Amino acid sequence: MPQRIALGVEYDGTAFHGWQTQQQGVRTVQTSLETALARVANHPVTLHAAGRTDAGVHALEQVVHFDTTAQRSERAWLLGTNVNLPPDVAVRWVQPLDASFHARFSAIARHYRYHIQMTEMHSALQRDRAVWIYGAIDVARMREAAAALVGEHDFSSFRAISCQAKSPIRRVHYLKLTEQDQMLTLHIGANGFLHHMVRNIAGVLIAIGRGHAPVEWTTQLLALRDRKQGGVTAPPQGLYFVRADYPAQFVLPQLPIAATLCTTN
Repeated sequence: MPQRIALGVEYDGTAFHGWQTQQQGVRTVQTSLETALARVANHPVTLHAAGRTDAGVHALEQVVHFDTTAQRSERAWLLGTNVNLPPDVAVRWVQPLDASFHARFSAIARHYRYHIQMTEMHSALQRDRAVWIYGAIDVARMREAAAALVGEHDFSSFRAISCQAKSPIRRVHYLKLTEQDQMLTLHIGANGFLHHMVRNIAGVLIAIGRGHAPVEWTTQLLALRDRKQGGVTAPPQGLYFVRADYPAQFVLPQLPIAATLCTTN
């Protein structure tokens, strides 16, 4: 009988064309992982992920699962997979679970971060880790504007035009901005996200912080429900998939999230 295995995966999305397998010859995280796992399992493997990330987007702990008939220890899956992975992907943990677990459909919340570098000159080391904003940015204005997005709303103005989600309704549990060493980090958690939702929120808040739009723009966009009025999509390199949350019945060795950032409204 097949065994279901969950993995916590970290990756640098810079050189990948996103998470999802595409046409042959296109480098994706899913293809790299499935190839490595297949070598350990000695049979083809199909992965399911908590969330699909775009080209250039990183992950601190993407949660995935697969089914296998191979009998391997957790250590064998961990070490065997990692030795067959490229250096920009790593499996952090392995957890066998029953068939009721699904990396995507069992998730009850997801968390992202978006990093904004606020320095006079761009950083060579951060060029693929954060978006650089030149000039003054008013974080207080951004915080005031962000507050309007917390709660359950129709996020049509913040979804990609190509988004295929059936409903634009999402509940944002928290949206906070922290500053450290000239790095502004947007922390956001919700019961789910629409395509490009975090990057579109970041783009709107950046425009407000730079004085290019009023603080009330977030409220106005929620009411308009029109992506064409929603402003620019922020670049992908600042975005990180942090983790997904699951019901307590699924015990996973996940990264902790600060309690102050996990308060659910």
